Amino acid sequence: MSDLLNVENLWVKFPTRTGVFDAVRGVSFRLGRERLGIVGESGSGKSMTGRAILRLIRKPGMVEADRIELDGEDLLGKSEKDMRAVRGQRISMVMQDPKFSLNPVMTVGDQMIEAYRLHARASKAEARQKALEMLEAVLIRDPERVMRAYPHEVSGGMGQRIMIAMMLIPDPELLIADEPTSALDVSVQGQVLSIMDKLVQDRGMGLIFISHDLNLVAQFCDRVLIMYAGRVVETCAADKLHEATHPYTRGLLNSLPRIDAPRDRLDVLQRDPAWAAAPSIGPDA
Repeated sequence: MSDLLNVENLWVKFPTRTGVFDAVRGVSFRLGRERLGIVGESGSGKSMTGRAILRLIRKPGMVEADRIELDGEDLLGKSEKDMRAVRGQRISMVMQDPKFSLNPVMTVGDQMIEAYRLHARASKAEARQKALEMLEAVLIRDPERVMRAYPHEVSGGMGQRIMIAMMLIPDPELLIADEPTSALDVSVQGQVLSIMDKLVQDRGMGLIFISHDLNLVAQFCDRVLIMYAGRVVETCAADKLHEATHPYTRGLLNSLPRIDAPRDRLDVLQRDPAWAAAPSIGPDA
């Protein structure tokens, strides 16, 4: 499998009054046209990793890496103008909450048309037709009505599907989905994941799926990176996640309730400072 994305020794740093804080520390991974999950607690560096790939970390934040390549093309050396051609067109990112990602004073249709025309030389009529097709692709039943609606007039599940449609309109090579289902109920969550899975497979895209939900990632992804304190501590096949060996991963799994193995009290994760410094383990270590 050829590499779509190659990240080597990625660091994200922020200056503070007490010194430099390392939010992401030496993260390395390769991604083919597959579904890669990134899991860990809040503050483990998952979202920062996704944003750093797109160079969305603004000053005073600093991004350093030996390599960030998309299809063998260096992203670190690109100017901001060149990166604007990469964002959206070649790499799209679905943010966590659509209510904060969509413009509240523009209709859904106007935003989708603008997003498409930004990356494609198309007339407004062509862009409108493309937007309608994408809304249908994410199983929105009345796309004409939704095109005329404002973000506050749609539900959370529909808003998330609109964001997915908007990000996939330019037909990107890579989709980064940052907690795309965390605000959704279980039934809508399943629909959104099914839509993403079908679109990724049909288009031959790569997917980075960022989530807190270990069970969800184990079912949905092909491989998983487990992050702790800004560092990848373990890499494993998603269907083998429940056989992971790192004590942090085991601690996360043991703290989850299970219907098939009920317990009076869930385990509390006992953290070891050595985890933050230890090298990662797993097949890609």
